[in-house]
Amino acid sequence: MKLFLFFLLNIVGFSGGAFALEATTPSGKLMGMVSERSASVFEFKGIPYAIAPIGARRWTYAEAHPGWQGLRDATRFSPACVQHPYPEGSFFSRSSEPNSEDCLYLNVWSSMPEDRKLPVMVWIHGGSLTRGSGSNTVYDGGELAKKGVVLVTINYRLGAFGYMAHPELSAETVSKSSGNYGTSDQIQALRWVHENIAAFGGDANNVTIFGESAGSWSVNHLVSSPAAAGLFHRAIGQSGGQFRRLPELRSGHQSAESRGVALQVKLKVGSIAAMRQLDTDSILRADDGSSYRAIVDGRIIPDQLYEIFEQGDFNQVPVMLGYNAEEGTTLGALQRVPRSKEEYRKFIVQQFGDNAQDVMALYPAENIRRSMLSLYSDAAFGWNAHFWASRSDQHSVNAYLYYFTRQPLGPELGAFHGAEILYAFNNVKHTPNFGSAVDLELAELMSDQWVNFATYGTPNNAKKERWPTYSADTKPYMQLGKQGAQPRKGLMAKSYELFEAVYQKER
Repeated sequence: MKLFLFFLLNIVGFSGGAFALEATTPSGKLMGMVSERSASVFEFKGIPYAIAPIGARRWTYAEAHPGWQGLRDATRFSPACVQHPYPEGSFFSRSSEPNSEDCLYLNVWSSMPEDRKLPVMVWIHGGSLTRGSGSNTVYDGGELAKKGVVLVTINYRLGAFGYMAHPELSAETVSKSSGNYGTSDQIQALRWVHENIAAFGGDANNVTIFGESAGSWSVNHLVSSPAAAGLFHRAIGQSGGQFRRLPELRSGHQSAESRGVALQVKLKVGSIAAMRQLDTDSILRADDGSSYRAIVDGRIIPDQLYEIFEQGDFNQVPVMLGYNAEEGTTLGALQRVPRSKEEYRKFIVQQFGDNAQDVMALYPAENIRRSMLSLYSDAAFGWNAHFWASRSDQHSVNAYLYYFTRQPLGPELGAFHGAEILYAFNNVKHTPNFGSAVDLELAELMSDQWVNFATYGTPNNAKKERWPTYSADTKPYMQLGKQGAQPRKGLMAKSYELFEAVYQKER
């Protein structure tokens, strides 16, 4: 690898000026710069990994970018993929950033060593597969890169642009399938990493994928996908799995192809060719933000994920999985808290039918708010984590389970959805209202565990409490919270089996 270091003037963010670094990759030469958060880390932003999916390439599977001539400026983020903003008042809303269909870019943070290969961590952002980008400041990779990894964040197509299926689109392909274009983007990004990451000091044979919420869904999809086989070696899923039924390409109620036809009708055009000629905003306005997500397409996701994991047909890599104690505070659960014990009982009966009495025993009406939040976290997130871990263990794949309980902004929000991300990235120190000594210490600890897992396949090191591998009988886990890391047993000891019985009926 040939590296050139030289001085740039008038760039804010590094005392006395800024340094830039030129990296020569198989795709072409890149100009990066020193990270604003660490003088020992360089960052390369807005690197194209796939051909822009515009014009006739709209709704086609990702194809490798052919590379570029000359020196490419990699000091600025690319636009995010086209998306609706979060609703006004949402906890997750943020200032808008430029959007474009030309959005298939990734970003790299590395200390750029020449004498060794570093483990690689590829972050997949959340946002329900309808929102988000790899340029969110929460995902800044400088602090993790300081700890000895190469950190990569990616964009991928979202909503109707990333996940719409349609009979005409299926007819275009040899596999006779469509949809999951956003997942194909993620796979192509991993291919780019495999071919190019050595130029940043990364080890293409030691890649960890990780993500939160829909990013964790995506990790779940990739672990299940034969199309991603060999492109990663470990996986971390934070608050997300999709082991309940996914929509299917042609079968079932409201098949994925029928939803694509419904969008065509709504747009009042006669064909996919005509839909490809429409402007971006027309399609975005017609996309309701919830109809187009990952599906069983027979190509990228060949079957229901629970079937794939039951049979052991997944990519058998070590996994680290977990969820947060009060996921629902920022996801609308508080707006649905019943006002009385009788209302709570009716709600449970409506949701769980014949299993209502058993649910009430585990989530009693004495403290409705607490029970509702625990129920929401356990049923929607905890069950998925346990199912994933238990099926991994069933097929002799090491799994590590965590439960995040730190309440960084107080008990009202609790350990909210996404709260753990700042700690895993060790970016607490860069975030207002998160800078207590407890938070700083927990962030150092958790980011060490994440890096250990990426490096060795286990979050343990010689100094800290031992994090046990998962087993279905004792359900061991690491509690991550105010008291640091505490190994415990019996997470969802009875409720996992209860929800498994409920969801088995659904399957």
